Amino acid sequence: MQNHAIPSQMTAIEVMNPGTQSQLLQVTVAVPELKAGQVLVKVAAAGINRADLLQRTGLYPPPPGESNTLGLEVAGTVVAVADDVSKDWLDEAVFGLVPGGGYAQYVAMHSEHLIKKPAALGMAEAAACAEVFLTAFQAMRVVGHLPDQGALLVHAGASGVGTAAIQLGKASGCFVAVTVGSDEKAKACLALGADFAVNYKTHDFSVELKAARPQGFDLIIDPVAGDYIVEDIQLLALDGQIIVLSMLGGRMTPELDLGLMLKKRGQLLCSTLRNRTDGYKAALISDFNQQFGKALAEGKIKPVLAQSMDWSEADKAHQLLASNAVVGKLVLTLF
Repeated sequence: MQNHAIPSQMTAIEVMNPGTQSQLLQVTVAVPELKAGQVLVKVAAAGINRADLLQRTGLYPPPPGESNTLGLEVAGTVVAVADDVSKDWLDEAVFGLVPGGGYAQYVAMHSEHLIKKPAALGMAEAAACAEVFLTAFQAMRVVGHLPDQGALLVHAGASGVGTAAIQLGKASGCFVAVTVGSDEKAKACLALGADFAVNYKTHDFSVELKAARPQGFDLIIDPVAGDYIVEDIQLLALDGQIIVLSMLGGRMTPELDLGLMLKKRGQLLCSTLRNRTDGYKAALISDFNQQFGKALAEGKIKPVLAQSMDWSEADKAHQLLASNAVVGKLVLTLF
């Protein structure tokens, strides 16, 4: 059902020659046809994630049956709904997760994955919300179990997920420490509420963190892996958990001390979000809204928007993200 004039064709950004020499080009494709339970969103802005960089190199394909177009989160306006979806969604400003297809003028979204856009957030800010806050929330409250007033360590603290985790951790009354790659990023994280920040390029972060938190950390969010896992185990509190989100530092971990893990009753867990079931994502979004929806609506937590760029500059935005030079999120705007 719809009350908008929706074209049959749209512009989308597609990956040409996936691999190390890939290019992004605007092409004309068909507007998605809605399946049961879906709505059609006219995209105003799309968040950029490292998963997009991996997908264009051929290393992170979309789940079977999903769009090959890049883009895992969008903000925009609902312009059509499937027959089994409430008409109340029509004309609603929303944001949320998609399994693919975000770099396009229109995208099909599961209705239970929609989040109403708070009035205080612009479309670009809203497009910077879903992936980072839901990934951080999942690591802290679903896969991991960070106790209130516990201790949280976040590697890559100035990243989109890192800046979201800092805010969720402080909203839960936790001690939050981060590792970052520059003094400027450390200052940004402290301004966001982090209790301790260490520049891993100029300091031995393990030594600094042991001094800052001798009793260790209840939860460590680690998108680096590789050699970091060895340090994580050293920094873990009794019954602590290490949540690995990606492998920026490599997939192999040297000298894994299972004896120390056993002594600490530690857990090493790996987590992804994109390939979860629709039902899982719907429950995750519902739980996040219940626990932090009010804080987001009131601006007590909010995305850190590094920069919004016109979607014609998608390749430039990818290069900027790959440079590790930004604090927070990059967003492509289509309006």
